[in-house]
Amino acid sequence: MFTRSAPYYDRLYHFLDYADAAERVRARIRAGHPKARTLLDVGCGTGKHLEHLSREYDVAGLDLNPELLRAARKRCPDISLHQGNMIEFDLSSTFDVLTCLFSSIAYVKTLDNLRRTLANFARHLRPGGIALIEPWFTPESFWTGTVTTNFADAPDLKIVWMYTSTREDRVAILDMHYLIGRPSGVEHFTERQELGLFTHEEYLAGIRDAGLEPEHDPVGLFRRGLYIGRCRA
Repeated sequence: MFTRSAPYYDRLYHFLDYADAAERVRARIRAGHPKARTLLDVGCGTGKHLEHLSREYDVAGLDLNPELLRAARKRCPDISLHQGNMIEFDLSSTFDVLTCLFSSIAYVKTLDNLRRTLANFARHLRPGGIALIEPWFTPESFWTGTVTTNFADAPDLKIVWMYTSTREDRVAILDMHYLIGRPSGVEHFTERQELGLFTHEEYLAGIRDAGLEPEHDPVGLFRRGLYIGRCRA
């Protein structure tokens, strides 16, 4: 999904407060699994959540994109990072906590892949462990026919990031356009992001079918909601 924008990822999402997000995750873990010591962040991106969570937990990260992982390795040189697809990765180890944040779960696109992914998450949890999954839009809440613009403004780098929102059945389509400006010139490129639209009931059923006990917080970390799957002790 981030074939050309990966080197600019942190600049693009400069408005995210990762420290606050990590503290909210820690609070959720303390409430749900106070004895947790190990954590796997699936869809770890450039490692900003891991950077903060590593202060309290023995963490590892997984992402599909090698460029994002390259940035994560620079940021977190002492953290174990793995390249893999969340649908079918196998680390041959289990964790007290598994996180999948910032709506990364939507990149599995289809309902069948969602079920397979949730089952894979369950396989990587220890007894009593919990999975924290931050969802994206549902089919009912996703809007189309809009255009969105974001900006990054630094002395050495200006970025204009604009996209339209459409859908094809149960898949949201974001056609992203980037203008990357440096003193040496301006570059333009496009990317397409495709994200699955899953219902509340599908998340709960998928967590339950994976053998986990489901729970839902409609507010979550940043008003996207949060699904919790607990592995039976």
